[in-house]
Amino acid sequence: METKNWIILFFLAAIWGSAFMFIKVATPEFGPLLLVNSRLYLAGFIFIPFLLQKKYRNLFRSHFPGILVLSVSNNALPFFLFSYASLGADSNILAILNGTTAFMTTLLALIWIGEKINFFQVVGLICGFLGILILVNPVNSSTTIMAGLSCVLGAFCYSFSGVFIQKVGKNLNTFVLVGWSLFFGALIMTPITVNYLPEVMPSQLSILSMLWLGVVSTGIAYIAYVRLIKNIGAIKTSSVTYLIPVFGIIWGNVFLSEEITFLILIGFIFIMLGLYLINRKTI
Repeated sequence: METKNWIILFFLAAIWGSAFMFIKVATPEFGPLLLVNSRLYLAGFIFIPFLLQKKYRNLFRSHFPGILVLSVSNNALPFFLFSYASLGADSNILAILNGTTAFMTTLLALIWIGEKINFFQVVGLICGFLGILILVNPVNSSTTIMAGLSCVLGAFCYSFSGVFIQKVGKNLNTFVLVGWSLFFGALIMTPITVNYLPEVMPSQLSILSMLWLGVVSTGIAYIAYVRLIKNIGAIKTSSVTYLIPVFGIIWGNVFLSEEITFLILIGFIFIMLGLYLINRKTI
């Protein structure tokens, strides 16, 4: 892989890993709905100037059904679930549980599109499940059950979206799907969000966190993500999953002083081992 693609890969991991920290900061003041809605609008508006170019504009109608599905499954719903989860879990837990997307993608691909699963992948799924149990078990963790379940459901949404694109969107343009799904995700959420606006103006720190989430962690990061898929393919790009929890733990510890406990490390190791085993053939 060329150096520039390695740089983009690590850039993506660092940016997406930081998102959980900013979610943790902004959600208490914005509320999950307004934070996600603002994030999606900001990211969507970054894509629109590109999407209105003729080569993309003419694809809108044929891509519209897929855009609507991804608006909910890849954006509005998982973004909300992880924001909600931040009220009951540290950002490092959010980042680690986000990594379980790979396990659910493997299971969905097995069930939905008939992909074969080998012995190492079975062991990987078991390791990942054990890691989840360690991280969300209230006896061993400060993470609430609802926060843990929200993270897992959010990861499932990302898994569904990935398999959906693989199943339905093989002949569709990824840039068009991703870009318009951000904007339509915001539109879908708006009628609900207006009924849950905060009573007090969010602080400057929360506003800056929201801007980072919308412009950098979503808008710019998704453009880099689509470019990386074009350069090296979806399978190699998916290796970013390994790095996101690493950066998530680092950012949470450095900037939010979140404690990295022994059990967090054990859960993290189980999930990373599971990710390695699931993707063993592609490494």
